[in-house]
Amino acid sequence: MIVTNKLSLPQSFVEMAKSDFTAEAKTYRVTSLLKGTREAILEKRHADEIEQDVSDMIWLLFGTATHGILEKQKEQGHEIKETRVSIDIGEYKLSGQFDLYDSEAKKITDYKTCSVWKVIFGDYKDWRRQLLIYAYMLRQIGFEVNSGEIVAIMKDHSKRDAKYKAEYPKLPVHVIKFEFALEDFAEIESWLIDKFDEIRRCEQLTDDALPVCTPEERYNSGDKFAVMKKGRKTAMRVLDNRDEAEQWMNDNGGDEIEARPGEDKKCADYCSCCEFCNYYMEKVKG
Repeated sequence: MIVTNKLSLPQSFVEMAKSDFTAEAKTYRVTSLLKGTREAILEKRHADEIEQDVSDMIWLLFGTATHGILEKQKEQGHEIKETRVSIDIGEYKLSGQFDLYDSEAKKITDYKTCSVWKVIFGDYKDWRRQLLIYAYMLRQIGFEVNSGEIVAIMKDHSKRDAKYKAEYPKLPVHVIKFEFALEDFAEIESWLIDKFDEIRRCEQLTDDALPVCTPEERYNSGDKFAVMKKGRKTAMRVLDNRDEAEQWMNDNGGDEIEARPGEDKKCADYCSCCEFCNYYMEKVKG
């Protein structure tokens, strides 16, 4: 990756943003597998061409700095911290680095920095899958794991909102715990085999022929349907599907329904390889 510094921030920011990651053939990191297959392959193919400015990586740097502080923890005899593990999945190598493993508790821990909305919405499927993959990898090399936890640090937590809003997290740190059963490990093994099989097939395709990331992988906000009235600029009502919009118009009036395509938030703001993606160039950037 090429790291630029358009705002002339201190060099320490630039050094922290630089990655020691080198793309290797037939090797994928756990974090790459959790992305869409198109994104994972484009990131690998164009690793030396992708350009990001350090000013757009501030929250990534915040997470890196947080990990740097936690790394100073001296592990106990039954703990292993910040260790990279690799296992073979068919012809591929899967690589991942967990934050902490406790052999007494048979537990794996990962630290995350996030928005407070992640905790409010409680959608932890991606975090659970990542921990489950780490746990599966450890089990493959002889370590027993049957649970995991995420220590989530909310970078935008508000003391005021915590005081007055009932559903708001009361503290800026939140622990999410997961239990893993044998069927979970069987499921993730099957998922990994299928994922690498898809990658193997797609690696033969050109950039433009790669399967487009799913709406979920693009963080698509979902299509909306607005009930409009002639002579009025704003919608009378905006609903999630056309049937509801038509029913509302029949009951309350209006002249037409305007379809509003959902926004691909990841493509627009969070995908590092978007400039090499024809979907982004045609559908998002325009």
